[in-house]
Formats: sequence, structure tokens, C-alpha cells
Amino acid sequence: MLAKVLSGAILGIDAYIVEVEVDIAQGLPVFNTVGLPDGAVKEAKERVKSAIKNSGYEFPPKRITVNLAPADVKKEGAGFDLPMAVGILTALEVVSKENLAEYLLLGELSLDGRVKPIRGALSLAMAAKNNGKKGIILPKENAEEAAVVQGVEVLGVDFLCTVVDFLNGQKALTPTTVDIQEIFHREKHYQEDFNEVKGQEHVKRALEIAAAGGHNIIMIGPPGAGKTMLAKRISTILPDLSFEEAIEITRIYSVMGLLPPHSSLMATRPFRSPHHTISDAGLIGGGQIPKPGEVSLSHNGVLFLDELPEFKKNVLEVLRQPLEDGKVTISRALSSLTFPASFMLVAAMNPCPCGFYTDPNRECTCTLPQILRYRSKISGPLMDRIDIHIEVPAVRYRDLTGDSPAEDSASIKERVNRAREIQRERFAGKKIYCNAQMTPRHLKKYCQIGEESKSLLEQAIDKLGLSARAYTRILKIARTIADLEGLENITSPHIAEAIQYRSLDRTLL
Repeated sequence: MLAKVLSGAILGIDAYIVEVEVDIAQGLPVFNTVGLPDGAVKEAKERVKSAIKNSGYEFPPKRITVNLAPADVKKEGAGFDLPMAVGILTALEVVSKENLAEYLLLGELSLDGRVKPIRGALSLAMAAKNNGKKGIILPKENAEEAAVVQGVEVLGVDFLCTVVDFLNGQKALTPTTVDIQEIFHREKHYQEDFNEVKGQEHVKRALEIAAAGGHNIIMIGPPGAGKTMLAKRISTILPDLSFEEAIEITRIYSVMGLLPPHSSLMATRPFRSPHHTISDAGLIGGGQIPKPGEVSLSHNGVLFLDELPEFKKNVLEVLRQPLEDGKVTISRALSSLTFPASFMLVAAMNPCPCGFYTDPNRECTCTLPQILRYRSKISGPLMDRIDIHIEVPAVRYRDLTGDSPAEDSASIKERVNRAREIQRERFAGKKIYCNAQMTPRHLKKYCQIGEESKSLLEQAIDKLGLSARAYTRILKIARTIADLEGLENITSPHIAEAIQYRSLDRTLL
């Protein structure tokens, strides 16, 4: 007695079809699973056996062999419980084979036959569609997430017996549908807003420029100046997600099991803030079967690294590839996977070990060598990928207690959107989307400056001690400032403002 049920598995953030082949033969009662199953898949035999018996069906005291094909790829997770159970019942002729080839079956089984949620439902639904399947049968909790994929029938189920009745034609299931626009409208609200930030107007201006041009930014200031508070609100002024971007983010969060409860689509830009004790594998991704790290969880959003010099040097160095390429490749003996990692880096640090080097109200106790040693923890190649450096001073008392209303995120986002639209038109067909991604060829074409601006730049490099690598960064920032004002040409005021945002390139004392 042989049966075949179609299921799916996740590799990286993509899904592929898995054929669950079940053979029931005469012999001593045994349940073998082959096809490179991991521990959770091997343990499925006990869940499947109890679920079948407690759902009112006979479990055969025979030799059962389950093969998961392709057999050369490691299988993870408990999502194969449902197809295994249906495969056994099909081999026993309890379930009709007629509709099995049209659906992917996925779900973890409880001992009483309930179907429990799984990870990666969105990717699995996409795999069903791409392979021309009619639909996908999966836990009801995952149905809305999978239904985001148009063109495939999504059937959410609660119990094993419901699946059996449906496949036998004894019960009809209503396909789950969702309104994408309604989800976007419902989910795209942020908890924070810039109108909650008192003072720090020049820092808000720098963050607006960073959001408008996609520039990485580092904030330097004493403890309690509001660096973290400001960073948490950057997502609120970035352009709204497109549907394609939302799908990319949702796939990553779904695979990692981080999708918020009762949410089928990530409609807001992610904000990730890992602790400085994180490992390089936690930041970049890794594992025997590679999984996405914080850089991928920040895709299309913000990665905030607070207390930047406290991160281990080797952890910071692994950021260089994703910052440059917008993706990260993790190679292992068994596989090599590439994850998306296009994010905006926002970092924060104290100006010195004690934190009060730039604070007019507190005396710094650090020596010059200590300050230099502290700042040298951030390597030149990494700092070279951060466009904007902004000083964040301690907030004055009158700013904290003032009643004057601060500008809200919606107003700032409106200006950011206009600047991004200019950049989309400028770089149409060039595979770059914002000023921060410009290459030297683009700089030469789009960042031409007059003699007055050239003279200003020369003075800045010679007199302020700015490094040579600051030159292209200043031009990119100036281009973004001009875009925010809707101007085609970069003028000397734009260059002057851009120079102010390279404070860490200046001579320390």
C-alpha cells in the first residue's frame, strides 16, 4: 500500500515542494522516516500515531516507511505531521487519492488531532502557486498570511478529520481571502512620532536628510541626550512600504516565527536594535542550516546599533558586505544561501568612555589617548560606509518644558517622499533607488558643483582636517539636501550644510 502527499519545506526564506511518500507493508510494527529529517521530523511519528487514533481512525500495526523527497536536502520543523497522517490514511484507503495531487498539505498535529500553526506560510503559498498547484491546506492560524498570495486557493483547517472529510468530498471548505489594501491601511500605523521629541531640531534635520537619501547615520552625544528616542522614530519618516517590499519582509519574519499575532502582512518598516553582546552569527545570520540574522530582519527598514564601540570588532566587520551589496551570503558545507539585507544603518555612541566629552554641564574625566582608543574601536572601512555624523547635545531645560508643538512624522515624511520621488525618476532603470547608492560614475553626472562650492570643499578638507573619504559622502549628502528643496543644482549652502555632517572626520582637539 503506497501513497504520495505533496507538502513543502523552507530553505533560507524560499520554499520548495516536498513529496511525502508513505509505504505500509507487512512486518513488525515500526515507523521509519527517511530523507534527511531533523529531530522534530523524526519525532512526528508519535504525534501522528496519537492524532490518527484520537481522531477516530485505526492506526495500522504494520511496517510504515515515510520518505521525504528530495532526499538530499535537510528537512526541518513539525509541518510534515499533517501530510504524514494523511499519507498513512490514504495508503489505508481511508482518504481518496483523487484530489491529493492538487494541494500542498502542511501543519503540526496535536495529540488530539488539532492542526497547529507553522512557520513560513507565505513562502509555502508562493511555492504552491509557482508550481501550478490548485491550493494549499494549512492551519487556520496561517490562512490569512498565505492568502496574501493571489491566485492560489488557501484552505485553513482546525482538525485532521476536517482534512479527511474535505479530501473525500464529504465537506466543503471556504477559501480564505484578504483585502490587501485594507491590511495596509490597518497595519501601517507606528507607535512613535517625532512630535514627542523635545528640542534637537538640528538632529531631526539630519535624520530627515538621512531618510530622504537612504544615508547611514551615526549620532554622537552624552548619555540621556535622546539618541535612542530619535532612532526609534526614523522608521516613521521613511517612505511607505510598497506591496513587494512588504512581501519580502513578511517572508523573513514568517520563516523566523516573528510575525506579530493576528497579522498577515508586515505593513510598517522594521526597526531592529540588537544588544551589543550579539554574536556575528546573530547579526549576519548562520547556523548549520543558515537562518537570517538581524541584518535581514532589518531589510527595508532600520538597523539600530546603540553604543557602537561596545560591539565586538569582528561583529562590526561582518556588516561591510551587506552595507555594500544589500544582501548577505552565508556558506556552509551543505549549502550556501543568500538573504536580502538592504537596510538603513543608524548607530549611536558616546563621544568618549565616560560620555561627557562634549557636554558643557559635566566634566569629562577621559584622557586624549583614552578617547582616541575608544573611537578607534570602529574601523575606518566601516566608518567609510556611514555618510552622516551628527552631534546630539544634552537637551536644555527650556526645551524639555516648552509648550511649543514639535513637527510630527507625517509632515517630515511628506518632504522625504517628494525627495525620494525625484531620486526614483533620476535613477530610473539604473538599479539604484536613492542617493546613498550612487557610484563615482553617478556622482560625476548628478553632483556637479560650481567654483564657489569647490573652493568651500577645498577649505574644509585642508583646514578642518577632513579625510579624503569624506569628499564623496559630502557630495551625496549635498545632493539629497538639494532634492529636499526641489532644486536641480547643488549650491554652496548645500555643501556647507553637508560638511557639518562629517564631525568624526575632523581633528579631535
